[in-house]
Amino acid sequence: MNDDAPVPGISVDLNADLGEGFGRWRLTDDEELLSVVTSANVACGFHAGDPVTMRRVCELAAERGVTIGAQVSYRDLAGFGRRSMEVPSAELTAEVAYQIGALDVFARAAGSRVAYVKPHGALYNRVVHDAEQAAAVVAGVLVADDSLPVLGLPGSLLLGLAVKAGLPVVREAFADRAYTSEATLVPRSQEGAVISDADAVVERAVAMAVSGEVTALSGQPVRVRARSLCVHGDTPGAVGIARRVRAALEAAGVRVESFV
Repeated sequence: MNDDAPVPGISVDLNADLGEGFGRWRLTDDEELLSVVTSANVACGFHAGDPVTMRRVCELAAERGVTIGAQVSYRDLAGFGRRSMEVPSAELTAEVAYQIGALDVFARAAGSRVAYVKPHGALYNRVVHDAEQAAAVVAGVLVADDSLPVLGLPGSLLLGLAVKAGLPVVREAFADRAYTSEATLVPRSQEGAVISDADAVVERAVAMAVSGEVTALSGQPVRVRARSLCVHGDTPGAVGIARRVRAALEAAGVRVESFV
């Protein structure tokens, strides 16, 4: 894979997980975040989201020119998709394709389309190292649309298998998550895994974009080759943090725009 880490004068995408509610319950401030981010990872109903929410978020994203991505997950509403599950490959493939298709109906009705796929939560972390699950996700994307880019962790098996299958890939980094010395995400069960200090998130986002590096939880510098930066929408003060991240990136000479 080519090293496509952004530098000043080069563009970087800013994405967030949106539509993470269900029925009357809403977790993310979709409307405000869609005024900041350039790509929206929309929950497709398996870890969060429902048809009304999916349609509403797609309409808002289309109105504001924000790229729509399908955030596919294990079927785990109770655990918010953050519990690793043993799902047979054929079943996982079908469920990934199903989620993409469901969201694409609403995206196209809004005058847009699903433009990429990103796994969520436990599935995201599982396909970094699990070849069988990663292959099932890739197969699901191929069933839905064999031109869709896959957004994921640099060096993951998911992205490697996607490239072999002929799918475009987009490398992603997380401004608000801690990294191990192996450039993987620190498990949420571990203290310090989520970075909530706004100043730290902003500083890390700029470092990732400008130098392509971040400091791991161990204190070691880690190389992160990212074309897209994620700020989670379910953290306290998410909208304010996202605004500060975007402003800081632009002040550093980085264009903030979708990778599509």
